[in-house]
Amino acid sequence: MTLSDDPEKDNFQTSDPATNDPQNRPSTEEELEKDGQTSSPVHTSHSNSSHDSISSNPLSPLEHALTPDLETDAEHLERPALTYTKTGASLATTGSRIPSFEVDFGAEDVDDPKNWPMWYKGLTIGAVSYSTWTVVLYSTSYTTSMPGMMKDFHVSSEPVATLGVTMYLVGLAVGSLILAPLSEIYGRRPVYMGSLCLFSLMILPCALAKSLPEVLIFRFLGALAGSAMIANAPGTVNDIVDEQYRALAFSIWSIGPMNGPVTGPLIGGFAAEYLGWRWTNWLVMIFSGVGWLACSLIKETYAPVLLQRKAAKMREETGDDRWWSRYDQRLSILQILKINLSRPFVLAFTEPILWFWNAYISLIYGILYLCFVAYPLIYTGLRHWSLGIAGLAFTGIGAGTMIAIVTEPIARRVVNSHKKDPETGRVPPEASISVVCLAAFLCPIGQLMFSWTSVPITIHWIWPILAGVPFGAGNALVFIYASNYLAGSYGIYAASALAGNSVFRSFIGGTLPLAGPAMYAKLTPQWAGTLLGLVQVACIPIPFVFYKWGAKIRAKSPLIKQMRADQQRREEKAAAALRRQQRKDEERGEKTVVVSEKADGDIAKEAVRRIVTSEKESSV
Repeated sequence: MTLSDDPEKDNFQTSDPATNDPQNRPSTEEELEKDGQTSSPVHTSHSNSSHDSISSNPLSPLEHALTPDLETDAEHLERPALTYTKTGASLATTGSRIPSFEVDFGAEDVDDPKNWPMWYKGLTIGAVSYSTWTVVLYSTSYTTSMPGMMKDFHVSSEPVATLGVTMYLVGLAVGSLILAPLSEIYGRRPVYMGSLCLFSLMILPCALAKSLPEVLIFRFLGALAGSAMIANAPGTVNDIVDEQYRALAFSIWSIGPMNGPVTGPLIGGFAAEYLGWRWTNWLVMIFSGVGWLACSLIKETYAPVLLQRKAAKMREETGDDRWWSRYDQRLSILQILKINLSRPFVLAFTEPILWFWNAYISLIYGILYLCFVAYPLIYTGLRHWSLGIAGLAFTGIGAGTMIAIVTEPIARRVVNSHKKDPETGRVPPEASISVVCLAAFLCPIGQLMFSWTSVPITIHWIWPILAGVPFGAGNALVFIYASNYLAGSYGIYAASALAGNSVFRSFIGGTLPLAGPAMYAKLTPQWAGTLLGLVQVACIPIPFVFYKWGAKIRAKSPLIKQMRADQQRREEKAAAALRRQQRKDEERGEKTVVVSEKADGDIAKEAVRRIVTSEKESSV
């Protein structure tokens, strides 16, 4: 038994240090030692934080929040623990767990995804990044199929046709709450396979549709299925990568999903122009089929499920039911859905911090998706470009997104240059906002530049495309570092805070484009774009206010106050349990090794390893 390196493992503890204290279970363990059934047991007491330090990776709070499990540590601890009672030669499940029979990963355990070869980790990240890209790409490739669909289905209203974008984004938002937590029960690989299979099947009716309502319904259902891919893919990266390479791995993974919206019109435009609008569906179906094949070939990465299987295998092979893992207790699907469908909305409506940041991020996201309506209006409608060539206009936004991704080391230095909090040993969450402050200017600069260079058409076409560079970079930086701020601020509730943000962001991103055609027709492209740019300018104070006074604002949050009080109680309880264990170990002549680490979570982590040593070995 060894100390876990997996940050997700430490978030799924089912026993408290006090529960594992030998004083609480002397009868069972002592009886087993008398029977000679345990030798040199090594027990690891875990707490609920991760190893990563924000000083080395400022995105670690966001990475650890990207999990389908919205339960807090306290809720995991409230799950009933497995218990054992000795009945003759065997143990029945009625008393405390026996530490010496806990199944865990060893330091060089090949079953631990973190010990996989680097090349296989790269293939895994590539598979989930590509598969996520196919789901995101389908959200915007639809816009290039609209002219052909409207002609075939005799639809004259462009806002009505744009509902296909709206239904898809709403489906992603709803599905992330309902389907994403399935990985906690079944693991990531089965969820990927089922998600991509259903996603591919839902594209088929869209490609064969005879009316617009059919397209809208099945796009919504396809998004429901594909949302599980989007919600769980970041967790896979977190499962297999150590702290040293985690920031790099997330940057590589994000290339797929962050560029999905941009490549959608590019690929869809050429497909619609040369093959017909239905091929915008057939191509995505082919892409998702390749993604399904790639994800079906990779191995399971989710540590809790792997350890559950390992414990079950040990019980089957040895015939001994005492083997267990700390992830054996699982909630029912109804219990998980109750948490996932309620907590994100409770936080979103009761936390003032989330009021402002949900509104700001949603607005930025909505204007981004409005571009996928505005660009075709300008490039195909006014500049008379073909559908395929018009898709190339999005390369500016794509280039800006890539600049934001590859400059992550520079942004990391900016974040880490802030003064560390003496209590936590890491920079405060507001450090991430320093990057958002820059992005808050880049977004309106790109928007306003595009507005006044897109028309008249006598202006060279390169200028509105270049306007997409600061716009794309600003959008990417806002999404990444504003989300990181929320994750760092809400700690154990980070997953719920981000889930609520995702719902509101997708809703605004799906509904704002509906107003695009009418707005651009009534105000002209210059003034419609100027209006959007001025709205972004009006929002610039939001990140600056939180950058300067964010710590005081967080201190007044009732939820964060409660979270800090709970943290202090957990630390005091863990310290008391540690002292009791040390006293007990000293009485037994055992050696206690305490490893204290500064974690990037909300509490300091103390791992206790109890190694039984004989008096003879001690004398030597």
